[in-house]
Amino acid sequence: MMIEVFSPTVRRREMDAVLTVLVEEKIGPGEQAERLIQTARERLRFDYCLALRSPAMALFFALKLLDLPPRSGVAISALSPGYYIKVLEDLGLTAVFCDTGAGSACVDAGTVEAAVRDAAASGEPVRAIALCHTLGYMPDMEGIAALGIPVIEDCSAAYMSGLGGRKAGSYGVFSILGLEERDMLTSGGGALLYASERRGASTLRAAGPLPPEYGLPDMNAAMALVQFRETEKNLQKRARIAELYRQSAMRQGRHKMFACPENFEYNNYAFALILETGMKDVTAYAKRKEIAVESAFAGTQAGLGVVKQDRCPAACSISLRTALFPIYPRLGDAAAANVAKLIQTLP
Repeated sequence: MMIEVFSPTVRRREMDAVLTVLVEEKIGPGEQAERLIQTARERLRFDYCLALRSPAMALFFALKLLDLPPRSGVAISALSPGYYIKVLEDLGLTAVFCDTGAGSACVDAGTVEAAVRDAAASGEPVRAIALCHTLGYMPDMEGIAALGIPVIEDCSAAYMSGLGGRKAGSYGVFSILGLEERDMLTSGGGALLYASERRGASTLRAAGPLPPEYGLPDMNAAMALVQFRETEKNLQKRARIAELYRQSAMRQGRHKMFACPENFEYNNYAFALILETGMKDVTAYAKRKEIAVESAFAGTQAGLGVVKQDRCPAACSISLRTALFPIYPRLGDAAAANVAKLIQTLP
């Protein structure tokens, strides 16, 4: 049986929570969504939050609430999700692509500043940054904040990652925590759009109340509520698996892991290797071992071909040769050992 790269964290407790909602016949936005907001506030320490049906809707609202002039530039990473472009187009805004650092999944203050400068020279001033924490990694947020441009922080993959003692999602004017199948919290759909500071919170409050068709359904909220409560256990399991993989990666020595700052606390959302060989050889080898390996950035702007090599060379380069290996809380010890063996023996 194939070991998949991603698997939603659905255990008995999540199933029981959803079953309770079904039995009560209240599956739309309601009490569970309100309870989720209260629980999330205790952990994320935000001032105000909207529980919405999708991350795309959350990004749309966040940009809309910034009240940007038509055709304003919005800086996004070349490794941001594919749906970002659709949201910007729907709002009449212009995507300004930022390269990543060399061998990094993250933009940095230098690459963002260069993109902002080039956009200004082309008559497309950047008035906002939609910053996705790709694969759960965080860039130098202080340096980016120092540019003086409003930041929308997408921490869907970076829930509980931290930098210098400060958690992902605490820097932006607005922050987005997605709850999709491949996000850190896997409740099958939805997103929290929240503001940690009073000014952003006031803007969010003024946007409501929203029609129920915009709200997070209670079925999804019930699953997310369980996963918030199980955070520590799930993080510990991810950490144990990641350490096993790291030891294997260091022993094989050919393929590289992403380098991280010393003061970075990773949530182990993913285990990625920048390959010395091509993706095709590695995926074929893994398939023979009944282990799925995926391109890490296939669904990003660079991976989809939206960004060209000459525009963002570093991001385009790593988008072609970065592989993801299975890591998630429900992965059994025997399966994790098999993946570790695969990593150690990669071609």
